[in-house]
Amino acid sequence: MANVMTGLWKKATIGTILIGLMMALAPASFAETTKLNTGLPLPRFVTIKSRKVNLRVGPGLDYAVSWRYLKAGVPVEVTQEYENWRRIRDADGAEGWVFHSMLSGERSAIAAPWMKDKGQDIYVNMRADGADTGNVIAKLQPGVVVKLDECNGEWCRAEASDTEGWVSQAEIWGAYPGEAFTK
Repeated sequence: MANVMTGLWKKATIGTILIGLMMALAPASFAETTKLNTGLPLPRFVTIKSRKVNLRVGPGLDYAVSWRYLKAGVPVEVTQEYENWRRIRDADGAEGWVFHSMLSGERSAIAAPWMKDKGQDIYVNMRADGADTGNVIAKLQPGVVVKLDECNGEWCRAEASDTEGWVSQAEIWGAYPGEAFTK
């Protein structure tokens, strides 16, 4: 009888330990799947990942769609996180919620969106190197989206169509003033 009780006690103890381990690990895996908080800085710039992305008035599928993005690579600013949802703002000031998997950590920018309706002779100069004295290799119309490879706080190395060069960080929307990063 004592041997039976000892065997049962060992099984119960092992079972209790296993349940305890499962409970201890459950919050970590729960947080991983629900992405409660990424720990990434807010606000931050990201890009729209897919060609069709719904902007919703709240963080969930039950909320109405207020806008639909139809182009991948457009820069947006993440201003808030709620579970798997990210509140974003675009260059025109539109705000709403998108599902996290619809966003990419790739960086892009819009050339002087605040100058879009100011006239036809307004351009953002793309230069051969990151300096005011660099040769102008392209003139970007306001509203053109460029891919960003890096920024040094004053200039960003960018790509527009098949042209690569440097644009002033003050003349784009998609990188904060003084922000430095590399791809």
